[in-house]
Amino acid sequence: MVLSTTLFVALLAGLIPGMLWLFFWLFEDRCEPEPKRYIFYTFIAGMLMVPLVLPLEQAVQGYFTGFGLYAAWAACEEILKFGAAYFAALKWSVFDEPLDGVIYLVTAALGFSAAENALFLVPTLYNGDFIRTLATGDLRFIGASLLHTLASATIGIMIALSFGKPAATRALYAIIGVILAVVLHTLFNFFILKQSGGGTFLVFLCIWVGIIAVLLMVERIKIPQRDYC
Repeated sequence: MVLSTTLFVALLAGLIPGMLWLFFWLFEDRCEPEPKRYIFYTFIAGMLMVPLVLPLEQAVQGYFTGFGLYAAWAACEEILKFGAAYFAALKWSVFDEPLDGVIYLVTAALGFSAAENALFLVPTLYNGDFIRTLATGDLRFIGASLLHTLASATIGIMIALSFGKPAATRALYAIIGVILAVVLHTLFNFFILKQSGGGTFLVFLCIWVGIIAVLLMVERIKIPQRDYC
């Protein structure tokens, strides 16, 4: 009974930040909103990637160490998040405008982040350490959730920039996007695990700057829609 209650509370606490960020990003797509069922599919697909990525991350520990291990962890997560968005929405006809690439990638990232947040909160909730649970939730809301958003949005922007181009070009842009996302995620893993105090604050500040840059790019992508928005 205690464990089931803990899991429920952890899942709820993990979902709330993800849903708040998701509402924000869906507001950016208010001109031609995506079908709600595909947003739901993509969010759930992102969540389902967490139990898949855990054994992969454990497996790569036998082959990499140090910075290489951080890069391998990042690659596992970014590829699976991209896969969630692709198979849940991007491969279907619902992907019919450039901004959709960003929206679906971010949705998958927020689903992934929600499940990951819940996983991190379970031990502290189970032990009754509510102060630590609150601190962990705040840290992940500010940092890790934004990191997943930033990395996946980078892939989405590359996909948006290649919209309407030949298939080979779109594939190349997507690959470049995944590589950029892995680099961003790797740097976050490296600095957040090596730094503390002011160093951690600087990492989070850089993430916020990255999010602002992504929002500016989204505004550029949305320019053709403004005549009828």
